[in-house]
Amino acid sequence: MPTNFQLFGTVHLAILGAVVVLAGVFALIQRRLTPGTRWLRLGLGSLLLLDSLVYYGYLAYRGQLTFPDHLPLELCDASLFLTIFALFTLNRAVYDLAYYWALAGATMALLTPNLWEPFPSFGTIQFFVDHGLIVASVLFLAWSRLMRPRAWSVMRAMLVLNILAVFIGAFDYFYKTDYMYLRAKPRNASLLDLLGPWPWYIAATEFVALLLFVLLYLPFRRRSLQDAEA
Repeated sequence: MPTNFQLFGTVHLAILGAVVVLAGVFALIQRRLTPGTRWLRLGLGSLLLLDSLVYYGYLAYRGQLTFPDHLPLELCDASLFLTIFALFTLNRAVYDLAYYWALAGATMALLTPNLWEPFPSFGTIQFFVDHGLIVASVLFLAWSRLMRPRAWSVMRAMLVLNILAVFIGAFDYFYKTDYMYLRAKPRNASLLDLLGPWPWYIAATEFVALLLFVLLYLPFRRRSLQDAEA
């Protein structure tokens, strides 16, 4: 990571705080609107979609959109698409995945950003906008009471995540890429540095992900179990 961006410095903390505040403000607005009002969540979904198109347009303009690099095969890419779909459709099965993947994955990216350009630049600003909007959107849906993770959603999210990892791992093996950091750790400091060398950190990540998913589910446990029994 470029040394000009200070991890947990003033700018970094301001970005992290802005994500939470943005989610809270959007949720408060939604809860004060007439039930069934869609313009806010559809606007957020459109903004995320536009941000993604701008990003890939930027890569294409710089000649960096080349196979097999810069493909949407990271966990945050999956979280992005799932979050957009959840915002547009309020699909509960999709939100069960987006909720955990975004808050465990995109949040980690915000906490330990893997920046490839000096800050500030278009690429680094887009990184924070993209990941910040993913997290803010998932929190917005939960805090506005439009969506919430259902009973057994932790196990479904873990199962689908592992299936995705198998396919991404096979792609990494054949094309010598490192999507989802399955072949090597990121160059910047991250939680993976505490989990041992390859391939042991991948196994350790399973337990960390499960722990995070369970903690994220706890605030909704009672209501989700009541719905399952109804």
